Amino acid sequence: MNRRILTGGALALTAGLALAGCSDASADKASDKPELKVAGAFMPEPVMDTMASGFFTVTNKGGADKLTSVTSSLAQKVTLHSTKGSAMKEQKSFDVPANGELDFARGGNHLMFEELKHKPKQGDKVAVTLHFEKSDPIDIEVPVKAATYNPKPGKHASH
Repeated sequence: MNRRILTGGALALTAGLALAGCSDASADKASDKPELKVAGAFMPEPVMDTMASGFFTVTNKGGADKLTSVTSSLAQKVTLHSTKGSAMKEQKSFDVPANGELDFARGGNHLMFEELKHKPKQGDKVAVTLHFEKSDPIDIEVPVKAATYNPKPGKHASH
């Protein structure tokens, strides 16, 4: 009888440890989930009728993600670009690092709105949807600013 009690106790302890291991694994998975916020979005008033650029910062307080595409009713297509030195290059995606930021700023990463359906004016707001590999899409309203607008670092308004 003592042997059965010991065996039953050992099985209960093993099951408890296995369940604890499962709950730890699911807690780790939850912390791997991206927590994205977009701030500081703006579009300089375009000088051309066919193209515009856009800028913003994605802040992530969770696991890594990837910005895979951007859509807007303003343009036939919106492409992702990086700038290194004086060379601008189209990108298929951008990594959003875990517990980090993805910054789109003048002279660096940016959006290109191509084949505009109309030319937005200063004071307008442009609807934009950011699409990610893991996270749900994020809809933002991008204010159109003066063509020369360049925000001061750290002056981002959240979306």
